[in-house]
Amino acid sequence: MERDRAADERPSLVLVHAAWTDGSCWSRTLAALRAPGMRCQAAQLSLSSVEDDVAAVERTIERLTGPVILVGHAYSSAVISSVRHERVIGLVHVAGLTPANKETVAEVFYRLPLHPKAPALEPDAHGYVWLPDAAFSEAFAQDASPEDHALLAAVQRPIAAACIETPVGHPLWVDLPSWYIVAERDRMIPPDTQHYLASRMNAHIRSLSSGHAPMITASSPLAALLLEAAEKLR
Repeated sequence: MERDRAADERPSLVLVHAAWTDGSCWSRTLAALRAPGMRCQAAQLSLSSVEDDVAAVERTIERLTGPVILVGHAYSSAVISSVRHERVIGLVHVAGLTPANKETVAEVFYRLPLHPKAPALEPDAHGYVWLPDAAFSEAFAQDASPEDHALLAAVQRPIAAACIETPVGHPLWVDLPSWYIVAERDRMIPPDTQHYLASRMNAHIRSLSSGHAPMITASSPLAALLLEAAEKLR
């Protein structure tokens, strides 16, 4: 009987940010999800290693009860695919980078030529990669307001080069159902790469007419797709 009740319980969403942002990038999407009563939580990553970031997601899951659906953006799709928590029932990838076994994030990111306005990415003396300030308006979130661009640049969190250069293990999307939301106007990750990755994992595919960061520039339609995915995956 306990198993039956757990199976019928509405899942929680754990939203996981990518490089150059933190959990607050989901604030507008969180508000749109919570309005109809969806339970959700944003995880905070260190962006220091895949292993540390997986541990951060698993700690977030431990704070919740019942089944969980993980939502990853860009780099963090590789992170959520490396989680091994028994209460995870499905994955949603938003413009996700989803390496297969023994692949790296960098390999799938550079699979195709990047958009002409995509920035060159080089680590600093400490091994961390920062976005040039102009990249937030030119490539990362071209549809956002100037105020958003300034804030994103001011609070950006760099990512360790090791995060995208470390091969992943057996990805969770092989074993669990996945949805993939393609950002069709993405200037950071080519939409053709996104469609390829989504098809390779046999994901349920949805598209948004947005740039790389729909949680900032298209939060309401993104939330609607996440609610749809949560209903289908439960």
